[in-house]
Amino acid sequence: MHSTSSEKIFNLESATTDITVSSSDEGAPSLWAHFVDSFRPNEVYLANARSATYGDGYDMKAAAKRTAQSPLSRCLKGRHLQMIAIGGSIGTGLFINSGKALSNGGPASLLIAFGVIGIMLYTVVHALGELAVLFPVAGSFSTYSARFIDPAWGFAMGWNYAMQWLVVFPLELVAASITLHYWQMNINNAVWIAIFWTLIVGINFVGVKGYGEAEFVFSLVKIVSVIGFIILGIVLVCGGGPVRGYIGGKYWADPGAFNHGFKGLCSVFVTAAFAFSGTELVGLAAAETENPRKALPSAIKQVFWRITLFYIIALSVVSLLVPYNSPQLLDAKSPVDAAASPFVISIQNAGIAGLPSVFNVVILISVLSVGNSSVYGCSRTLASLGDMGLAPKQLAYIDKSGRPLVGIIVTSIFGLIAFVSASPREADVFNWLLAISGLSSIFTWASVCLAHILFRRAWKIQGHSLDELAFKSQPGVIGSAIGFMLNVVILASQFWVAVWPRGKQPTAEAFFQSFLAAPVVLACFVVYKIWQKTKFVKPSDADLVSGRREVDTPTLIEDLNAEREALRRRHLVYRGYKYWC
Repeated sequence: MHSTSSEKIFNLESATTDITVSSSDEGAPSLWAHFVDSFRPNEVYLANARSATYGDGYDMKAAAKRTAQSPLSRCLKGRHLQMIAIGGSIGTGLFINSGKALSNGGPASLLIAFGVIGIMLYTVVHALGELAVLFPVAGSFSTYSARFIDPAWGFAMGWNYAMQWLVVFPLELVAASITLHYWQMNINNAVWIAIFWTLIVGINFVGVKGYGEAEFVFSLVKIVSVIGFIILGIVLVCGGGPVRGYIGGKYWADPGAFNHGFKGLCSVFVTAAFAFSGTELVGLAAAETENPRKALPSAIKQVFWRITLFYIIALSVVSLLVPYNSPQLLDAKSPVDAAASPFVISIQNAGIAGLPSVFNVVILISVLSVGNSSVYGCSRTLASLGDMGLAPKQLAYIDKSGRPLVGIIVTSIFGLIAFVSASPREADVFNWLLAISGLSSIFTWASVCLAHILFRRAWKIQGHSLDELAFKSQPGVIGSAIGFMLNVVILASQFWVAVWPRGKQPTAEAFFQSFLAAPVVLACFVVYKIWQKTKFVKPSDADLVSGRREVDTPTLIEDLNAEREALRRRHLVYRGYKYWC
């Protein structure tokens, strides 16, 4: 990078400064003037940009300071975080791609893979929660990777995560348009893509409050629908449907519990990981939360219920209602075809008129929810990378309303790739886009666990006690070690499947479509490490100060002890509730 004077800083500053705003005769700004003014650069952002230097080497302390001082709006409340944690990223991964997983591995493989990923996610989210409550900084896990592991690894993880959501956004737009095929509408996909793109981009331009309120409504619909499906499914399994009698576990006996053996099980892991993608968004949202110390622990704990209720129980019901050799599962016209959803198939098979259409609406809402989250997650990650000096500084632009404006614009433009669905090369394009993002979550989750382990080591070496932590990971360092190892095992199993694919001859194309994310991440890490000559962070040198909102340690410990003592005096049932919720 070359040094740049403050006069040459370009974001949207010069453009917005030239805009003439009108005001009333009394001097009060009009609504239009206020709207235009909201896009101008935030004063804190300008101060950070002018103080930043871009020379040789990486200034870790300056980067940590800029992410800690990020002027992102802090409007999210506890109810927003709870809904983001419980249902924020439930979409095609659960409702549609679980059908592919069921077909490839059978019902037992489906539950084993989702169970293993669920256990691993439980450790990851608690590790992330401990870090995010203490350091509610912009960028979250990519920032933690740079601060506690290596700036080069933070660079790789930040771009890995940004690319994941850049790919997911157009994919979800296409999924939403294809979902409407269920009603056999004779309208071009491009029309629906344009409508959905405008809706999602509009929500994100409202700001974090718009994102939070939209996710609150979207998640509420998903929660009610999944609970309703579970109740209906239990009734159908027990023989309460209008068409079929008692079903029980007959599909586990015939065609069987497993399909394609151990390799079938391994092939399901990545599908399961994709279904859980976005669980970590609750940590990313900490930087825009009014009071993360109060709101975040409850949201983190509720991820356990999301894993148990929405994935394990719901998929258990699905596995009893749909056999893995169902022709409908194999009849998908695309990876996002809702007609191949095992949830819709199970209701259709029960002969309940009208209800499949209702659940298809739920799938549409879920898909739009994930598209909304993709713009949020990518724009915040790009802004934090710009803050840390790991991306062009223009991406760090934050306006007066606390929006990462350039990040939102870049993500929105990338979403236009969805219009390729009108091309005959649609399948090839999306297969390669999925190849880039397929393993992204695995690398992100492994990095969170490793950053937590190294943070705890630095915390101890620098003379701190666990009593100073407002929230401690329930599985602790051991849980993070288990989570890290499970991520490594999943990567290894996916490598095996990529090299020796099931039922196919090994080819370079098949390998890279299954494992492309790994060499991309490693290349980012190695190139940046050589270029900037970064070093692995020593625990004794790790920054444990920047980004902490509560730095008065004696007062904090006193408050925490008072809260813990008050909890100890409550009834056993209440203590149990607070432990899990």
